[in-house]
Amino acid sequence: MRSAYIVAYDISNPDRLRRVFRTMRGYGDRIQYSVFRCELSDVERVRLEAALTEIIHQREDQVLLIPIGPPGGRNDSAIRALGRAFEDCERRAFVV
Repeated sequence: MRSAYIVAYDISNPDRLRRVFRTMRGYGDRIQYSVFRCELSDVERVRLEAALTEIIHQREDQVLLIPIGPPGGRNDSAIRALGRAFEDCERRAFVV
């Protein structure tokens, strides 16, 4: 069973920041600087946590994984934005 997560990170070193960003791109959609929305199985979540643990410095950096429920559930639309409107990555249309 998959669950949706908001993953936010604060990384103090530019090299580690780039590595965390590249890792996160493989797991979810960026919704803001240092904030991703991910739909993960339990195995994928454990793999993501392991990958990030190898990159970050435990005393200087922080990664938050915030569960928001099942994909497509009520919490999927619970993101409220102040200022510029929130653009859901999955609901955008690209015209080429």
